[in-house]
Amino acid sequence: MHGSMGSIRCGLAAFAQFACILAVISTAHAEDARGGYIDLPAGKIWVIDTGGAGEPVVLLHPRTGHSAIWENQIPAFVAAGFRVIAPDKPGAGKSTVAPDAKQIPYTETIDALADHLGLTQFTLVGAAEGGYFALDYAAWKPGRIQKLVLASSGLGVQVDEEGRTFRQNAAIPGFSKLPPEVRELSPTYRGLNPAGVRRWLAIEEHGTAESAERALLRTPNTVEKLATLRMPILVIAGDVDLTTPSGAIRLWAKHLARHDFKLITEAGHAAMWEQPEAFNEAVLSFIKR
Repeated sequence: MHGSMGSIRCGLAAFAQFACILAVISTAHAEDARGGYIDLPAGKIWVIDTGGAGEPVVLLHPRTGHSAIWENQIPAFVAAGFRVIAPDKPGAGKSTVAPDAKQIPYTETIDALADHLGLTQFTLVGAAEGGYFALDYAAWKPGRIQKLVLASSGLGVQVDEEGRTFRQNAAIPGFSKLPPEVRELSPTYRGLNPAGVRRWLAIEEHGTAESAERALLRTPNTVEKLATLRMPILVIAGDVDLTTPSGAIRLWAKHLARHDFKLITEAGHAAMWEQPEAFNEAVLSFIKR
């Protein structure tokens, strides 16, 4: 993507041409963000931290990515006056796992990171698997969370009978064996933005290995846990998400005491990547309120 991005042809469609231009601008600014390692009990954690006096926003990436997946969000959030912090989960991106160390819940690593950076309160945004840990953290340390955004995520919630029935009825045979870009990116995006797909795949290559064990939660995510949350919450779903359909998200979201819901059109599981303008507008308007 980088230097050659401007020369990539996106096709005749205006949508695709605009997507390419947006990707060039966003990536150039995202790379200006300061990144570095922080030694924590879980390992050497790579963290992008834009710094500044703005209210902090912590971004937790999906399993099929790392902090670079937020390259279309970081410059927009910084331009809106926020300090953005985006860690790579241990074992993903540039973060390493401490050798011979006992695995600890990723939620505790997030808390140690917040302590290290002196964050007393912050907005927490979790996408896909990142939403698992965002929920786990918000339920554990609610006083630290100003606002919570849960995007394109099933949260790993132990659902009720209605949720289980939905999953069974909506299941796609052989879905897990499809290539990741087919599972997570919409047909529209794959058809109109091949350069964006290539960039997404380059990031996905350095995400959590499929063979790796899932990072630990402090406590299981349940509908009862959802019901305890009292901070303002924004729930985001893509309307063509095959991995976590919007219907499945609505079924766990109904257990929240209160929330806003945003359905992003023509977006698959990677809504923040495919439709960054719509995603950014939804998140920024929510956290500015």
